[in-house]
Amino acid sequence: QVQLLESGGGLVQAGGSLRLSCASSGRTFSNYAIGWFRQATGKEREFVAVISRNGGATTYADSIKGRFTISRDNANITVYLQMNSLKPEDTAVYYCAANLNYMTRNSFQYEHWGQGTQVTVSS
Repeated sequence: QVQLLESGGGLVQAGGSLRLSCASSGRTFSNYAIGWFRQATGKEREFVAVISRNGGATTYADSIKGRFTISRDNANITVYLQMNSLKPEDTAVYYCAANLNYMTRNSFQYEHWGQGTQVTVSS
């Protein structure tokens, strides 16, 4: 069982930066690909980024490519999402999720989810 806990959200002005963390309590953390998703008010949850089990491969949504960077530290069982050049349209609740089998953009294929952390970008 993998339990995930996001942190690092908050209020930031447009153009600013935040770093989100996704910490796990499970010893099998390195067996999972980890994805970040976000959901804005009134909108469906959307894929943001995903990182492979060993951190060697990453995939990003086009909307954030070049601005966000996903990374992981398996020793400290944490995945990070560095968010730069933030825009008001990045405002959402951000979730991390774990997938045992493969990297995927499909949220329905993730077995474990965190509670989410709110990111608000003011204009």
